[in-house]
Amino acid sequence: MMAFNNYGFEKVERLAGNIGYLDLRGFMPAALARDTGAAAMNLLANSDALIFDLRNNGGGDPEMVAFLTSYLYGPTPVHLNDLYFRPADRTTEFWTLKEVPGRRMPDKDVYIVTSHRTFSAAEEFTYNLKNLKRATIVGENTGGAHPGGPQKVNDHFAVWVPTGRAINPISKKDWEGDGVQPDVEVPAEKALKTAHLLALKKVTERTTDPMLKQRFERIAGDLARELK
Repeated sequence: MMAFNNYGFEKVERLAGNIGYLDLRGFMPAALARDTGAAAMNLLANSDALIFDLRNNGGGDPEMVAFLTSYLYGPTPVHLNDLYFRPADRTTEFWTLKEVPGRRMPDKDVYIVTSHRTFSAAEEFTYNLKNLKRATIVGENTGGAHPGGPQKVNDHFAVWVPTGRAINPISKKDWEGDGVQPDVEVPAEKALKTAHLLALKKVTERTTDPMLKQRFERIAGDLARELK
């Protein structure tokens, strides 16, 4: 296990059964967090499946969303999202990158774990991959927040005011108000083990080594009992 205490990368590790796990608490500005993000993704490159834990992720930088998502696709750019910002009256497109440091993982199964506290850029990451059918979403409906920022009311109070909205190239919609609906709806406290179990079942189906298959089935059985 390796812990990251900066730029939102709380934990990167391999769960039982060689399932990669990233506990990401925020999408920090790409200019600051790219190297940490690249290190995290490369640590996960030899996993058989990936779980992104966004249950405590309040959002951040859409450029970082695009950077991390690029590891889940090949070098051909994929259109992820558009963001319209009202103050400047402009729309910015976000695509995966042609080049990333290290190895890509375009064929690995991806699971995203969510809660009611998953907001903004974390919702974009989730919504993008759900609409692209690149990930299975496990957990609770997300919070449903547009891009924006605090506006001062007086010396003691401020309010969060949306200043833009997302326009998904597939759905032509976004997650404002409604949030992102999970594919597998479970309470947040059970979401990680549920995603781990789903990933293990897929890995077990592909495993041809009898001893490994038996080991994965044992781990899956333990997880299933814990979830009862």
